[in-house]
Amino acid sequence: MTKIEIAPQMLRWAIERSGREPEELERRFPKLQAWLNRQALPTLRELQKFASATYTPFGYFFGAEPPEERLPIPDFRTRRPGALRQPSGNLLDAIYLCQQRQAWFEEFAREEGLDAVRLVGSLPRMTPVETAAQAIREAIGFNLEERRQSSTWTEALRRFIESVEEAGILVMVSGIVGSNTHRKLDPDEFRGFALADARAPLIFINGADTKAAQMFTLAHELAHLALGESALTDTEASVFPDEETERWCNQVAAEVLVPLALLRQEIQPSENWKTATERLARRFKVSSLVILRRLFDAGAFRSREQFLKAYRAESEHVRELAAGADGGDFYRTLGVRSSKRFEHALVASALSGRTTFTEAMRLLGFKRMAVFDNLAQRLGFSY
Repeated sequence: MTKIEIAPQMLRWAIERSGREPEELERRFPKLQAWLNRQALPTLRELQKFASATYTPFGYFFGAEPPEERLPIPDFRTRRPGALRQPSGNLLDAIYLCQQRQAWFEEFAREEGLDAVRLVGSLPRMTPVETAAQAIREAIGFNLEERRQSSTWTEALRRFIESVEEAGILVMVSGIVGSNTHRKLDPDEFRGFALADARAPLIFINGADTKAAQMFTLAHELAHLALGESALTDTEASVFPDEETERWCNQVAAEVLVPLALLRQEIQPSENWKTATERLARRFKVSSLVILRRLFDAGAFRSREQFLKAYRAESEHVRELAAGADGGDFYRTLGVRSSKRFEHALVASALSGRTTFTEAMRLLGFKRMAVFDNLAQRLGFSY
């Protein structure tokens, strides 16, 4: 049986890129250490399986040195201490998948004669924060009073996502690559990204992050789309970026969710920050983390250090609550992971014969026709 000569550094690179534990791969490939030490060589079939297990394009293994994989979109991450510098394979593949989905939807939108999305590229750089926030709220139909009627802020987040999709923007929220539960996305590497396009703008939110943080990420990525730019970000409500565009997007995101003028009207001077945070989160139907940031902006904290200490404590509390949350029904979460707007268009196209079922299922992230049939029925299609 033919053996394949592979440089050990390529195997080590593939292991690191995959994000999988070496011990896990050694159990699956008992000869792995021998390959790494040049004591044995893999067969073609073994190498193909190893490529699949490490999510590595097969052709990469025949290079002498690992390729330099570059992000395909502008990187606006704040580069916090300990943050990853080299993009992981999971991050890259999440972006590539969303670009494929965007390309499909852009062609669909052209064929259907859909108008360009009003928000994309509508704001000049460094538009005054209050003006920009109001323009974004108007573009997506984000009604503050309507949001206040939501039963909880998580319900308000769901409605927020729906309003963004109704405005023509694809919103995808997932903590994994495609539907592969073994490929978890790391919120310490990125929180979200925006892919700008006139007819198929797309926002991806790292679903491994807490829902409390996701609300701010969605607003932040909307600000990038309003500038007409794609962006990869890792910012959150507690961050004060040095980079001008990121700082502006953070300020706009906070103002979209909680206008400072309205917040000032609700502040009670005698109230401590913890009580105020709980009350105002219920009042504005946003996460406690967003309220903490707006209280700081309103001057309710003595110093930035006091604010950051409160924010870290609240973040830990939020993570503890999120740890016990239920993952939910597969078909409901599928609509969130791949965008309900995208999902509906793709299923309709497949059923009409314009897109193959194979391509539709690949873009949606599953392989079984029975899953497609069930999804189509849930979307209201009968055939």
